[in-house]
Amino acid sequence: MADISARLNEREASSILIEKTRIEKMADIAFASAANLVKLLPTTTVLTFQVLSPTFTNRGQCYTANIYLTAILLACCGISCFVTCFTDSYRSEDGTLYYGFVTKTGLRTMNDGINKTVDLSSYKLRFIDFVHAVLSVVVFASVALMDNNVVNCFYQKAQENAEQLLKNLPLGAGFACSMFFMAFPTTRHGIGYAA
Repeated sequence: MADISARLNEREASSILIEKTRIEKMADIAFASAANLVKLLPTTTVLTFQVLSPTFTNRGQCYTANIYLTAILLACCGISCFVTCFTDSYRSEDGTLYYGFVTKTGLRTMNDGINKTVDLSSYKLRFIDFVHAVLSVVVFASVALMDNNVVNCFYQKAQENAEQLLKNLPLGAGFACSMFFMAFPTTRHGIGYAA
């Protein structure tokens, strides 16, 4: 009887270990996906926008100058989101970190002549980089359209139907883009996300 009870305890322990390893694997996948998502979401640009938006929009009470300032802010932040998707970094053999822009021939750094030990042609521009760049701008636009000050500035007299669209469309677009980023992660380590 003791032998049967010992075998059952071994099986329970074995099944608990298997379950733990499954949970650990799922957690690893979830954390890796979240890390890839963070690399693609325009966090610095969104922070800049959140800091400047209340002043530029006059807290939603826009005059003509505020509309132009807010439009310029949105354009600059959108361009920032787009351009940073084409940056990458690498570490040289001595551990020095180098940043550069991805081109069709490889990574172009500001100090090209310094380190020739790393093959920069492997950092070529790919189609997925453009997709990530466009979707990064969509995510930023989603965040911007969820800001009441921006909505009040550009859509002062929005009807109930348009108001509901302005509230829900950015959320859905941001969610869809985030799911795409998780399904198709990037290998880029751009500015702020070192290799």
